[in-house]
Amino acid sequence: MEQRQNNRENNRERRDNRDRRDNRDRRDNRERSSDAPELQERLVAVNRVAKTVKGGRNFRFTALMVVGDGNGHVGVGSGKAAEIPEAIRKGVEAAKKNMITVSRKGTTIPHEVKGVFGKGSVLLMPAEEGAGVIAGGSVRAVLEAAGISDIRTKSLGSSNPANAVKATMEGLKTLRTVEEIAQIRGKSVEEILG
Repeated sequence: MEQRQNNRENNRERRDNRDRRDNRDRRDNRERSSDAPELQERLVAVNRVAKTVKGGRNFRFTALMVVGDGNGHVGVGSGKAAEIPEAIRKGVEAAKKNMITVSRKGTTIPHEVKGVFGKGSVLLMPAEEGAGVIAGGSVRAVLEAAGISDIRTKSLGSSNPANAVKATMEGLKTLRTVEEIAQIRGKSVEEILG
């Protein structure tokens, strides 16, 4: 009898918590829609992973996501869950927390750069206007989300999508325009260019 009453109270608490959480989610969506820029979400890779336990194997899914506004802001995140849609949602949230600003020169990058992460290595080279994005699948997702439309790339190390994406992000982080360098050194652009 007592246990049944405890179960009822627990169920009531769970319902209340769920209702509160739903209201908070609705409020968050309303606040975001007012002034936040529209972000593109790209699914780079989905992987099924297994954990061996006493009763057999537990399968889960990991999703590697890229989020960007197409205007110099991009982020990468990974999510893991029992269902693919939930893993994607978690990956998008993680990517939004890891957003970076990318220095661009028109539709391309200011200079050649090599990004390295683990054994993944990606060479990013500027290209003339109209060249398009010459890149593999995972690297392409990051560059398009960042709003870079003319670039040549070569993946030199590991072909693992996670390492390739993170190496691309490392390369994009190190990009600097002439104006940024001039400001750091306290000189004019003309002095820098010689």
